[in-house]
Parts: sequence; structure tokens; C-alpha cells
Amino acid sequence: MSSSLIFSATEDDFLQSVIEASHIQPVLVDFWADWCAPCHALAPVLEKVAHAFAGAVRLAKVEVDDNMRLAGRYSLRGFPTVILFSRGEERGRFSGAQPEQFVRSFIEGCLA
Repeated sequence: MSSSLIFSATEDDFLQSVIEASHIQPVLVDFWADWCAPCHALAPVLEKVAHAFAGAVRLAKVEVDDNMRLAGRYSLRGFPTVILFSRGEERGRFSGAQPEQFVRSFIEGCLA
């Protein structure tokens, strides 16, 4: 799964790989869980959209069961939750499985 556009992030590297990196390029973070069916439904949509944006946005995948402090830090209530970070700050979020057009519009709206 790890590539230049799509990578795994953890509590240990979140500050560097997401927050600091978002000063250079926006980072979309997918907070997901293995037991979560909507998470599995959303994952290929996010990956497709990340590739469609051709490097304008990177996608970080955070497995919440292994990174509960991050889930708490961002007050996540349900999964999947997706947060877009740009310039070190949260620019927007959504929860639940969403269709491709919704995700595209969400990213475009956050980056406008």
C-alpha cells in the first residue's frame, strides 16, 4: 500500500508524515478500523481519488485500533473519519463511506 501518494501513518510519525508534510502538500488522512465495513468500502474510493489528483494530495491511512491516542486527539466519534490537513491545520472532515464525487468535491472545497 505504501507509495509516494498513499502511505500508512502512526502515532509515532504522524507529526512528521502528516502535519509537517502538509506544509508542502495537502494530506488526506483516513482514520479506519479493520472491523469497520464502511471503512473497507471507502478505502478504494479514497485511493482512486488520490491517484486522480495526480500528486496534488497525499493519502495517509491510520488504523485507529493501533493508534487510539490519535483518534482521541482529533475527537473521532465514528469510522471511517477522513480529515484533510493543509499548512499544518485541519481544513475539513467527513465521516462514513461516501461516493467518489463527494470525496472529490470535499477535497476541492477544502483546497479552494
